[in-house]
Amino acid sequence: MKRGRTPVAFAVLCLSASLAPRAGASTPDDLTALPLEQLLQVPMVTSASRFEQSVSDAPSAVVVLTARDIREHGWRTLADALASVPGLYVTQDRNYTYLGARGFLRPGDYDSRFLLLIDGVRLNDAVYDQALIGNEGLLDMDLVARIEYVPGPGAAVYGSNALFGVINVITKAGSALAGSQASVTLAGAGERRVRASHGWHAQNGDDLLLSASAYRRRGDDLYFAEFDTPEQNNGVARGLDGERAHSFFAKATGRGLTFSAGYVARDKDIPTASFGAVFNRPNYTRDTQAFANLGYTRQAGTGVLLAANAFWGRADYEGAGWYPDETDSARRNVDGAHAAWYGANLHATVTAFAGHKLVAGVEARRNARREQYNYNEAPYQPLLDERRADSRWGVYLDDEIALRPGLLLNAGVRYDRDSVIGSRVSPRAALIAQAGPRDTVKLIAGNAYRSPNAYELYYAIPAADGMMANPDLRAEVIRTQELVWERMRDAYGKLTASLFRYRMDDLITQQLDADTGMLAFRNTDRATAHGLELAGEQAFGSGARVRASYTWQLARDGAGAWLVSSPRHLAKLAATVPLAGLPARLGNELQCSAARRTEHALAAGYCVANVTLTTLPGAFGRGVGVAVSVYNLFDRRYGDPAGPAFVQESVPGAGRTLALRLDYQFGR
Repeated sequence: MKRGRTPVAFAVLCLSASLAPRAGASTPDDLTALPLEQLLQVPMVTSASRFEQSVSDAPSAVVVLTARDIREHGWRTLADALASVPGLYVTQDRNYTYLGARGFLRPGDYDSRFLLLIDGVRLNDAVYDQALIGNEGLLDMDLVARIEYVPGPGAAVYGSNALFGVINVITKAGSALAGSQASVTLAGAGERRVRASHGWHAQNGDDLLLSASAYRRRGDDLYFAEFDTPEQNNGVARGLDGERAHSFFAKATGRGLTFSAGYVARDKDIPTASFGAVFNRPNYTRDTQAFANLGYTRQAGTGVLLAANAFWGRADYEGAGWYPDETDSARRNVDGAHAAWYGANLHATVTAFAGHKLVAGVEARRNARREQYNYNEAPYQPLLDERRADSRWGVYLDDEIALRPGLLLNAGVRYDRDSVIGSRVSPRAALIAQAGPRDTVKLIAGNAYRSPNAYELYYAIPAADGMMANPDLRAEVIRTQELVWERMRDAYGKLTASLFRYRMDDLITQQLDADTGMLAFRNTDRATAHGLELAGEQAFGSGARVRASYTWQLARDGAGAWLVSSPRHLAKLAATVPLAGLPARLGNELQCSAARRTEHALAAGYCVANVTLTTLPGAFGRGVGVAVSVYNLFDRRYGDPAGPAFVQESVPGAGRTLALRLDYQFGR
């Protein structure tokens, strides 16, 4: 790993820990007023098996991040939060944000190997299967109650896309806001964030949450050595890294019914001249996504809980920029897609049989629009007009069986029928043993698949720098084995160790065709990954909390070559502490990644430190909250692998950014 300023960053974390009051010291932090047993409370999760179970009983090494974590670390996006999870790593290409797990992050993939849920509702779209986790995401992070991340294959209960993990974002209820709130954030590079929310809760349990957010960032001028010529502004892209977004979210619950809806629109200026665009000319991406869901639950007799929901979603994309034409000048090209889908899910959770907790369900989805288009302007020249639709449905069964006291078998299977790839069967089994009063051992095995999306199957632009369609793509299949050991050291500490092995067949990869110079998606034989994850967390009576993780992983293709964008080492350290004598808490993060392969070179390893100082309630008057964050504290320069659609081998990450946040709770 390349030398950086890791010792300095580590010193900052240790210093903040030393500022925490000793156990038993008085502090005004409302969190430290809790009984000590609640400081590291073992939560219940629903994402692993579609029914409620403790983290120790889940058939995975589940990670839960809370609203408190989000606030104290200043996480602005879902990507920021997921970057703190053991084994996950995040990259960006100045357009989208991408998520990798256990050594897999394929260039040209739009996070389609993760299943993204909001309150259990699938959000991956119908053209790219994209999971939006950056500023393009649907939710303002202030609306998140907790994030459940379930690593490993989840197809046994969710079907396609849940290869590497399931991300379920649980939103807050209106009662959590207790009235109206406003928030304003000012940051470097002209960044502005505003949010207005209102929550209402009735005595009969009816609940309402409404929220609207907006974001704008001017962006910095960026230098790319690959374009350093006088004709290309000496490699400087000026004013081409801006971003604008606005979103809306609503949620209403009562009498067994839940209705939720969300909308986001995001515009991003593209400075990288990707896909052969002319450098230092305006190029932008516009994304919108909307969803609505209506759910109903009821108790249908003793030990039987019925749940049903109907959902609808839409996603639109447009990218426009200047590209060279045959006359060595430039022509504006527009690329886009329209996706629309709807469906329903019905399942029953049955606890009426002694020693069993099972869920059985059926799910159907219609991808009504899978449309892609591309054309040149002035004069108009259509290059792509692809219109598709498909259907898929599945039935699933998962059973948690108590074989004897302290020994559980969680077994599940799902059958899916997809009009594009045909039938798939996805099994999963986990043997979970209480090896002692504080120890749990899990032996987990499972299969999952991902159906190729419309972009990979049908996108085609006949040009030297264009793309070829491949309608013969097969589904990716992954087979995994994992051994997990969890130890509750005491009421305040937990250790986790995982050994894993993945084998992926028919891996879909975007490649540059040597004969035509065009990009194409292909099934590239197989890939394997194996590794070790270690994680620990400790809470203290003072209210301080420390979390750390280390991951060693080795991911290789069928020929034994090290995969692109696959770090062999990840190390993470985080601490949140109350400050002695001050009405504030300090949150620190240190995230380190080893070197990663690019298409033809190597992106150096790096460590990045973030620091957030948040005030406690009442520190600046009733209803007022203040937070100050410094991201990339030591201004560490690093780059993320770019992929075959870029001239650059890597794209630079964000430098040091200072952010000031003000919150106000009306009526307090």
